[in-house]
Amino acid sequence: MASRALQTLAALLLAGVWGVALGVLYLRGELGFLDRVEAAMADVRTVIRGPKPPPQFVTIVAIDDDTAGKAGQYPLPRGVLARLVAEIDRQAPKAIAVDLLLLDSGADGKDAELARALAGSPAVIAAAAVFAGGTEAVSADVDDLTSELPEAERFLLPLDIFSASAAVGVVNVATDPTGTPRFLPLFFRAGDRLEASLPLRVAAMASGADPQIEPNRLTLAGRTIATDRGHLLPIDFYGPSGTIRTVSAATLLSGRMEADPLRNHVVVIGSTVTGGGDVFPTPFDAVLPGVEVVATSISNLMTDGGLVRDRRTRLADAGIAVVLPMVIVALIAWRRSALGLAAVVAVVAGWLVLNVVAFANGIWLSATLPVAAAAPPAILFGAAQMWLDRNRARRFATESELLQRVQAPGLGAWLAGHRDFLAEPVEENAAVVFIDLSGFTGISEALGPGPTREMLSSFHRLVDEEVTRCGGIVCSFMGDGAMILFGLPEPAEKDACSAAECGMKLADRTRDWLAAWPASVSSRLGFKIGAHYGTIVASRLGGATHQHVTATGDTVNVASRLMEIAAAHGADMAMSDEMFQATGCDAPRFAAGRLQGPVETDIRGRSGSLSVWLWSACPASPQPSGADLPPA
Repeated sequence: MASRALQTLAALLLAGVWGVALGVLYLRGELGFLDRVEAAMADVRTVIRGPKPPPQFVTIVAIDDDTAGKAGQYPLPRGVLARLVAEIDRQAPKAIAVDLLLLDSGADGKDAELARALAGSPAVIAAAAVFAGGTEAVSADVDDLTSELPEAERFLLPLDIFSASAAVGVVNVATDPTGTPRFLPLFFRAGDRLEASLPLRVAAMASGADPQIEPNRLTLAGRTIATDRGHLLPIDFYGPSGTIRTVSAATLLSGRMEADPLRNHVVVIGSTVTGGGDVFPTPFDAVLPGVEVVATSISNLMTDGGLVRDRRTRLADAGIAVVLPMVIVALIAWRRSALGLAAVVAVVAGWLVLNVVAFANGIWLSATLPVAAAAPPAILFGAAQMWLDRNRARRFATESELLQRVQAPGLGAWLAGHRDFLAEPVEENAAVVFIDLSGFTGISEALGPGPTREMLSSFHRLVDEEVTRCGGIVCSFMGDGAMILFGLPEPAEKDACSAAECGMKLADRTRDWLAAWPASVSSRLGFKIGAHYGTIVASRLGGATHQHVTATGDTVNVASRLMEIAAAHGADMAMSDEMFQATGCDAPRFAAGRLQGPVETDIRGRSGSLSVWLWSACPASPQPSGADLPPA
């Protein structure tokens, strides 16, 4: 038990250390492979949660196939785009986001017209960040609030004529290896230049307040927005394409829209043209237009409906990564059984349910970090325990087999299931049979230790086989003899019959066994059997470290003395009349030999006479029934 306690304590400490190590690396952002798995798990939880209603104050104006067809080209001519911005501005929106890169001069020479339309409206136009190798980098300097921002190589900015007319925001989103937009970077750095994202610029314009950067959060118009490392905002998608209200730009340009449907709305202008390439896979849709990703990000910023994944949630993840493996290891050590397995499953299932419920309520707890922390300790400790248990089982099986050999056959198994068996002495009826070899002491002196042991071993094996076959137990081997009981561990109706049958078969087999030895040995050996039926006192005798099952009482003494009666009169077995009557007086049962009795004889050490039956395997002319025999 002390060894198992030390093993469990060591496993708990190692599991805790493993969880701490993973938690530290996780907080430092050095477990990129887990982030890739976590992205897939986030999609699963998003689908489980299902779509949810988007805010009604964000509208997408889509430059779709109909718009491009009516304009005669794509990208739209700058003059058409200017008319579109002017029409939207006429309806008094809170802000206009132009999700189009205006990097070059328009072919129609209408750039100035577009610039005037932008200048006269609450518009934000798109810029793009270019990253070395196409991968966003995060600075390791943590002394500055802006140091962990994505580090760009350079910015692709709109033409000066447009930059001077409208606010500019970077339109990039952070995607995972599958291309799914996972985070919205709120700020970008390129050298000494800092740029805000397009959604943040639009949200700030619509709110009428400048954002305030704080550690692990952003304050906008009195609302606190929790952010992840590098001021990343998790993008929480509302549903498939078209979930956010979308109208065609062609409808606005044709003047067919109802009066001022965009008043006080945030309007996002972007392309949904087939083959335009600005699409992303999301949990709900394999091809969500980029303009809807931008609109989703703006909606997340302006409402409390976004996901929360910040320093606090990551600390909670790290804490779970330490506690969960230790709990699972403790449960494995507590019960390596169906109950223990059920407890482990219940803990893991409870954590999974908590994780999914938290995600559905906007709190993004890691699903992969606790699994990565718990799986190796649980598997290694479970495998080690299985190996140790297998060794213990093998050792216990060996000990049990040895116990079965040392104890009476069947009694060891009974004791294993009935630990209180004979803890107190019990009186019950039983049949007692004794068998003993005659002349063995002299033979053992002549044979020596080795041959003597072989002879005794073969005799004991013979007795054990026959007694077991008849359903009795060898209570003890006493040198060249044995004490046999029928009635333990539980008495049975046929105990006397089984004992009588056992005595006769022992006589037959012992005679054959003796005949197999050389004449110089077999001629000097004989055997005798005594059997009696009556009340015995069964008990466990011995000390604190060793006990054995035995039977005492007058029945045992009489059975032992009946061997002398058998030997004195040349019979194979002497049994009491009580034994004979208990068998049901079934005469054919003894037909294989010569049966005499009942006869009266004295028993040494016992007052009064006893009715005895004598049985021998060799047929002979029977003596008159009831003849008195001289005392042994």
